Amino acid sequence: MAIDPALRRLALRTLLAAFPGPTPPPWALDLAADGLAGYTLFGFNIVDRDQVAACTAALRAANPSVIVAIDEEGGDVTRLAHRTGSPYPGNAALGALDDVEVTRAVYRAIGAELAAVGVTVDLAPTVDVNTADDNPIIGTRSFGADTALVAAHTAAAVEGLQETRVAACAKHFPGHGATVADSHLELPTVDVPLAVFRERDLPPFAAAVAAGTRSVMTAHIRVPELTGDAPATFSRAALHDLLRGELGFTGALITDALEMKGAAVVAGGTAQAAPLALAAGADLLCIGADIDAPLVEETAAEIVAAIQDGRLAAARVEEAAERTADLAAWTDQAATTRTETPESLGYDAARRAVRVEGDPLVGSEPLVIELAATSTIAEGRVPWGLGGHVDGAEQIRAVAATTGADELLARAAGRPIVVVARHAHRLANATELIEALAARHPVTVVEMGWPSSWRPAGVRAFVTTFGASHANGRAAAAVLGLR
Repeated sequence: MAIDPALRRLALRTLLAAFPGPTPPPWALDLAADGLAGYTLFGFNIVDRDQVAACTAALRAANPSVIVAIDEEGGDVTRLAHRTGSPYPGNAALGALDDVEVTRAVYRAIGAELAAVGVTVDLAPTVDVNTADDNPIIGTRSFGADTALVAAHTAAAVEGLQETRVAACAKHFPGHGATVADSHLELPTVDVPLAVFRERDLPPFAAAVAAGTRSVMTAHIRVPELTGDAPATFSRAALHDLLRGELGFTGALITDALEMKGAAVVAGGTAQAAPLALAAGADLLCIGADIDAPLVEETAAEIVAAIQDGRLAAARVEEAAERTADLAAWTDQAATTRTETPESLGYDAARRAVRVEGDPLVGSEPLVIELAATSTIAEGRVPWGLGGHVDGAEQIRAVAATTGADELLARAAGRPIVVVARHAHRLANATELIEALAARHPVTVVEMGWPSSWRPAGVRAFVTTFGASHANGRAAAAVLGLR
């Protein structure tokens, strides 16, 4: 049966889709011309700055009001610099440095880069308070584990970014920092009293609202006292009553990707999640990364069907479309501030954030051992480590679970060893391997993930970078005296 064209267009105005490749395919341009709210760019869409600018210009030619969004957090989550690593430290390093003016400047610089290539909404900053050391998806994306610190840096990040007229998106409401599961893969549950959430997790969102954030992103997490059996994305109590009613947020509410299992499995499918999110109070529905025209049309059809059978009020969808249009209109205005960014900004901040325990200087020709670690879905496959920052040192990669200390000591042949890791305490056999090496040889450890309380016995130094970006790698190399 043919879909009502007016209702289809209304539904499209609430959808944030994606497309493969560096150039928008014809179907993506056609959907934009039909009124689709916008697109999210991922690493697979990006070759270089000129190409991104041409891509966004093509989308804007199809629809001058199209939203172009991106996950550009700096640090470990970067799209513009996914081939090299970000020149900026991420939130954990900025929180460790704890200079809100530096945080404001870094986010202003990120915003300026995005504005220059036609991106209008940055799906950042992450404002979750990372209280779980083993959080598999937030970690170094968070400013820290202290609520007040996270709130202060949240406000600075939002203000810095939006000075460039790129909209900020504070995420992931009501707070993903205490989870030990990844909502890309399942529905995490944070079973604590709502009073704990109010005191621990909500202040950064209140700070973002006070700073004028133009958007907030929902989390696919379950908080039983607040959301019942549903994720926050489908919870009117969370989105309407708490975020809008109590915190006073009036901007656009964007969902995390509906293709994530924390939403799609609960709803019975990606498209089926859309009416549930709209009914709860969401305005702009991020479908995900693996998108084609049929999925966009299926999602729009599900919204239309929900309107027609009474599950979803047309007025609610119209409200969502209007908020999305307001977001697009705000980003279309001229930036209030144009500033030149010092090239060294990110690298200087990363260097100042490094924390050193012991004597980090390792001499001119150490053996640098990078322990292989997987990347999260949010991070994607982005280069990390000391990489090209190290002069005059042999670098190898090893899998901790299958590599013995004797093998590495033989390879070192008397040279000092530097072990570089992300979340070493969570890698199978990594802590045992490092301590076995340190018991017999001079070893320095560089931890580039979320820091834990674990410290290996016998090492010469333990260096914490609070992230694994290009900037963090250069900073670590400088601390070790290798550049």
